[in-house]
Amino acid sequence: MLRVFLFILGIYAPALLAATQCIEADLILHEGTIYTGNSGDSFVGSIASKDSNITYVGSSLSNSDLACSGAEVINLKGNYVFPGFVDAHAHLKGIGYRELTLNLQGISSLDNTLKVVRNYLSKKNPGDWVIGRGWIDKLWPEKRFPNKYDLDAFSPDNPIVLERADGHAVVVNSLVLKLAKIDKNTEDPQGGFIEKDQNGEPTGLLVDMAMNLITDLVPKLTRNNDKEAFLEGIKRNVSLGWTQIHVPGGTFDDISILNEIKSENNLLQRVYFMVSDGEPADRLIENGPIIDPDHFLTVRAIKMYADGALGSRGAALLEEYSDYDGKGVFIFLEEDTKPRLSKALNKGIQIGTHAIGDHGNRVVLDWYEETFIKAQKNNQFLESPRWRIEHSQNVTPVDQKRFVELNIIPSMQPSHAIGDLHFAIERLGLERIDNAYAWRNLIDQGLIIAGGTDAPVEIGDPRIEFYAAVTRKDVDGYHSDGWNLDQRLTRFEALKMFTIWPAIASFQEDVKGTIEVGKLADFSIFDQDLMSIPEEKILESKNILTVVGGKIVFQK
Repeated sequence: MLRVFLFILGIYAPALLAATQCIEADLILHEGTIYTGNSGDSFVGSIASKDSNITYVGSSLSNSDLACSGAEVINLKGNYVFPGFVDAHAHLKGIGYRELTLNLQGISSLDNTLKVVRNYLSKKNPGDWVIGRGWIDKLWPEKRFPNKYDLDAFSPDNPIVLERADGHAVVVNSLVLKLAKIDKNTEDPQGGFIEKDQNGEPTGLLVDMAMNLITDLVPKLTRNNDKEAFLEGIKRNVSLGWTQIHVPGGTFDDISILNEIKSENNLLQRVYFMVSDGEPADRLIENGPIIDPDHFLTVRAIKMYADGALGSRGAALLEEYSDYDGKGVFIFLEEDTKPRLSKALNKGIQIGTHAIGDHGNRVVLDWYEETFIKAQKNNQFLESPRWRIEHSQNVTPVDQKRFVELNIIPSMQPSHAIGDLHFAIERLGLERIDNAYAWRNLIDQGLIIAGGTDAPVEIGDPRIEFYAAVTRKDVDGYHSDGWNLDQRLTRFEALKMFTIWPAIASFQEDVKGTIEVGKLADFSIFDQDLMSIPEEKILESKNILTVVGGKIVFQK
């Protein structure tokens, strides 16, 4: 009995001691309902932080404790404190540009989309480029992609480029095709395709690497444009409760801009940055990871692309699409990728590879495994490289087991499942849909899932992601037959998906992911209890306070 008492005292001694002397704190969150993330339970109490770290978590502090600390005290009046939410896969600069340019997200029909573009064009001069992003056909009654003919009707003098929400396809008008010299004789590039009609004429839809055929024509964005986009994306994210973002792909110019923003004290959320494959990857491999001691801007990963997206039929499948004569495309090349994988592993650099189709995921697993075996033979193998597969959307049961055997982290976005449910069964058929968005299967086999949003492909709202993870229904409560509701997660699993699991996926679980003394003071505070309110109420909750490193970065 004495041993048990001493053990319990050892656990709680720091909190008990803190309660009997003045709290070291700059900020105290008082009378909040606190979820530490170590369990699904909560308690009403206080959290104190000094500089960037948590100094106290426990029962509500007394008035004398609050007064003597000299800290800023915020009485939360029972509102709900969670470990800082982390978006483990989102394109920060793209989020900002979505806010700053022609935003086509969420428009309910092709006809209305064209009206928005036409209205936007009416404010432009002849010759001005029109660049838009965010259209998605999954809910359109027209049940088809836009094409050049739709755009040509009102744009004879203006080049138009409209990017699909998933970032894996664009539709352009005839003027752009003419400027790019794309016609019926133009061959598909490796890793992409030019959609053509029954007469062999380009329709205006360019998928995956075919988008590069127009890259040099589109007006170049400046560094100031990029900085403005980053700032806009950061501002939006912290207003929603995101305290960190994992950026899957970018350049060293992007890193330079983010460092500048940090030096100006405007990097309001933490950034875990993956450089893009190619020259940025080679540069990171040569120089090694960039580990920020303040944990605000860490660069230690490379983003690769195996295949395209399911919606634009670019995801690489083992068998043909159910609604299309084709199996998708592979983007990366074996002769380029395998040497880079070996060099990255040797340098302790993480790999995160985009893979959506079942064939895409299999090839990534094959190449990862081959790299690990080669390193083991050369006595170079790291025990926990924590390599990731971004999206991991369609994975056969055999390959799900290989995730476990190879200790690969699936980085997945719950909102993809509730968006894709409107077309995924058409693309894959009922048999293959059993292997899609298989969160429950992967977790039950012992894996963690780093949860993200893939914004600006999706909205990028933690409430939608949490809701999608626990309901597997769209925001109107709809789900189709065969949508495998048994893959839903518990509330606690959903919480871990956006807190401790992304921390593990970024080698940061020792400093963040749960609310504990000594860890970084990152909190997302909501006005409703996401862990217990009715499912439909999750979408109505509001983030009222975002704290990063003990500093308030958003307050409603």
